[in-house]
Amino acid sequence: MREASINRDTLETRIQLSLRLDGGGETDIDTGIGFFDHMLRAMAFYAGFDLELKCEGDLYVDGHHTVEDVGLSLGAALKEALGDRKGIQRFSSTVTPMDESLALVAIDISNRPYLVENMVFDREMLGTMSTEDFREFLRAFAFSAGITLHIDLMRGENDHHRIEAIFKGLGRALKDAARVVGNEVRSTKGVL
Repeated sequence: MREASINRDTLETRIQLSLRLDGGGETDIDTGIGFFDHMLRAMAFYAGFDLELKCEGDLYVDGHHTVEDVGLSLGAALKEALGDRKGIQRFSSTVTPMDESLALVAIDISNRPYLVENMVFDREMLGTMSTEDFREFLRAFAFSAGITLHIDLMRGENDHHRIEAIFKGLGRALKDAARVVGNEVRSTKGVL
């Protein structure tokens, strides 16, 4: 089974996370930030990942530590669950609409972390979540997982729709890139 469990305890957050890549998109998520939970559920659903996540963070400060540490933990779980990465598709890109919004997400599960994005939002907050924290989540996730992640927010007017298109697209890209298609490492170097 391609799965991992992460427990992360710091002075800012306490996280218990369980991830199964070959699941059915079942989730039990509670970060204390409703909109973030909504986006994580969408991502896991479209990835087909089973995700259990409980985070107790210092939300009296703000949501930054919670969001970043969830990204670090989820990335670490993905990296562990992928193991030696033998046989995975590795690359994937998706173009995902959400009403008037459209987002391109491209990933390479390469063990070379990088994030390139052009996310611009009009609102400062969605519910109790700062929109600038989405960048922090994605950066922490990509670097902790060891993936190259490109996000091109192509259009949109509603920030909820913009962000949801990104997270649904990320889930779809992860599902395809993590899919096992053979027995060999898909690299001209022979290793990822």
